[in-house]
Amino acid sequence: MPQGSAEDAPEALAPPYNLETPPSPAVEYECGDATYRSGFRLPAGREGAWLAYDSADFPGRLWLAAENTHGRFYAALASPGITAEIGWPSVDMAGPGLKRYAFRHLTALMYGLKRVYELGVSLPDTPLDQFRKAAKDLPRTTEAERLVVQRVGQDVFREALMAHWSRRCAVTDVEHPRLLRASHIIPWAECGDEERLDVHNGLLLAAHIDAAFDAHLIGFDEHGKIRFSPRLTETDGTRLGLDPTMRLRRTEPKTTERLARHLERVMAQSEPDGKAAGAAGIIR
Repeated sequence: MPQGSAEDAPEALAPPYNLETPPSPAVEYECGDATYRSGFRLPAGREGAWLAYDSADFPGRLWLAAENTHGRFYAALASPGITAEIGWPSVDMAGPGLKRYAFRHLTALMYGLKRVYELGVSLPDTPLDQFRKAAKDLPRTTEAERLVVQRVGQDVFREALMAHWSRRCAVTDVEHPRLLRASHIIPWAECGDEERLDVHNGLLLAAHIDAAFDAHLIGFDEHGKIRFSPRLTETDGTRLGLDPTMRLRRTEPKTTERLARHLERVMAQSEPDGKAAGAAGIIR
């Protein structure tokens, strides 16, 4: 799977949109290969020029079409959550789904499909559904049994954040999985199951940034820019490699609402309530 770049994102390409109808065997092969490698492994028929695919991992159909194997490719999406969050320019053309997107070439399409899949497996309510299926038969009578259930939820949340942030730290782009932590914005103990497993209530952070964030020694403002608690000394910030120019790679409205609540605690002079004693939360 190509890693892609900003140049590979879909573009607001102008008409004409000349779709090969019906798609040639070569176009069918390229679309099938691209979708299979991206996690959409269930062919779901054809609608005119558009080839339909589903994923076994989340609901939401995808359609692909093309001019030919060397020209533009097009994707149509049915998921309102993905179309709202993906932030791509759509094109005004006839076709299935809620929105349609144009890609200049096959490599750009494959990069785009990778991002669609990442959002599909991470956005609500896919992680919550995964947790409920994984934990439905687990006993919860003793404290040890409830901790097992909690661990299942935390593992689901981590994997969702890994997908949502393309397996890279939201600030530093660090990629090694052992250096990454799934950090809740609103603490685990203060959330119900839905918010505990909502990627908009989390950030994927390198371990040292996660430690400072969890201790409310750093936060992020509405623009994603790092902010420092008055309780964090300049010396310690420097030793941690924290820089005032650091910022989140992107911000989303549902995340910034929670970051604002977190930042209030960051800017407080005293320790947040209950922080010294720790907090334990169990998914019920």
